[in-house]
Amino acid sequence: MNHALLDPAEAVRLILAACAPLPAQEVPVAAAMGRVLAAPVLAPGALPPFDNSAMDGYALGGGAEALAAGSDWPIEGEQAAGDGAAKARRGAWEIMTGACLPEGLDRVIPVEQTERLEASPRVRLLAAVAAGDNVRRAGSDVAAGEAVLAAGTVLAPQQLMLLAALGVDRVTVAERPRVAVLCTGRELVDDPAVPLGAGQIRNSNGPFLAARLPRAGAELVRAETVGDEVDAFLAAFARARAAGARVVVSTGAVSMGRYDFVPEALQRLGAEAIFHKLAIRPGKPLLFARLPDGTLFFGLPGNPIAVAVGLRFFVEPALRAMLGLRQEVPWRVPLAADYAKKPRLRFHLKARVALDAQGQLAAQVLPGQESYRIRPLAEANAWVVVPLDAAALPAGTLVEVCGLGHLETLDIGGSAA
Repeated sequence: MNHALLDPAEAVRLILAACAPLPAQEVPVAAAMGRVLAAPVLAPGALPPFDNSAMDGYALGGGAEALAAGSDWPIEGEQAAGDGAAKARRGAWEIMTGACLPEGLDRVIPVEQTERLEASPRVRLLAAVAAGDNVRRAGSDVAAGEAVLAAGTVLAPQQLMLLAALGVDRVTVAERPRVAVLCTGRELVDDPAVPLGAGQIRNSNGPFLAARLPRAGAELVRAETVGDEVDAFLAAFARARAAGARVVVSTGAVSMGRYDFVPEALQRLGAEAIFHKLAIRPGKPLLFARLPDGTLFFGLPGNPIAVAVGLRFFVEPALRAMLGLRQEVPWRVPLAADYAKKPRLRFHLKARVALDAQGQLAAQVLPGQESYRIRPLAEANAWVVVPLDAAALPAGTLVEVCGLGHLETLDIGGSAA
């Protein structure tokens, strides 16, 4: 295993080379929120399915000519939303929004542009109305057979609305990567109700990963905390694989300390260590390996922000590849203030992206960038990525900005000042 610091871009390339898209599966649309389409969706019918009125009013027919203001027409019938097809003979039909346009009629005049003559009953037009006015044509939104959603679409409520309108009840999606989380450290306390003993800390990495992995498109199949013994770790690893995990993410025990046993455990598992230690901050000791059965292993350092960086910038690219998604393209946003660092490491900085006083986006690097500081992450809405060779960056420099999760958009609010 090579202990030289690896370029993080090369690390991502090695990770992607070890990943393959997962099989497709069919699921009900009602259970498809957040899933990734593995095949395009073709419209089974037209939307709207029939010509209908865009508003309450009167439907009329008149060929190519506009019907003049001042003309009056006998009221022949009434059409409400949900009524079946009707055939007009002559005159006007009172019609409600969404109602099927009677055959032979081709325009609708809003009720407020008419005067009803109750004695007849007739309706007088107070404005001219041309062919097609206020009519929603069948298929004007979606034509039957048209591809409406492409493979790789992450299904959100607006896509589910479209599928529901088209009557699509099942979709083909990528299988979710099955992931297990193993937090190591005899100092960790999982139960918040248990008082801390001397030298103990609460486990924040486990709840963080358990919450964030499903938002990244994964299925969390197991999460547990183990001590600093190889045998206990190997037993937990076996339970993770028995639960169906094809990706295992551990926290802690990957540095060079006396209790950093994960490399030894991987050797006993017969794993191929693909890399260990990256030219990044935080999270330099990150380890990536592949087991003989193809299970992927990410060993993240134990500091909370190193865990967050490892997940966001190295585990999530693997999940994207398994879900059949193309790799992300970061935003480019100007820095709100000067920033300086030493070269030779790529920095991942907790940040807030907001509108400045001129209404332009700006990225503010937050104070408290140490890898143990969680509060700034709770205040962040983005990551700023500063490349390896960068040193002094003046305010206004364009930097790469990524959201907190690869399937999440930037939540921009308030001011960067």
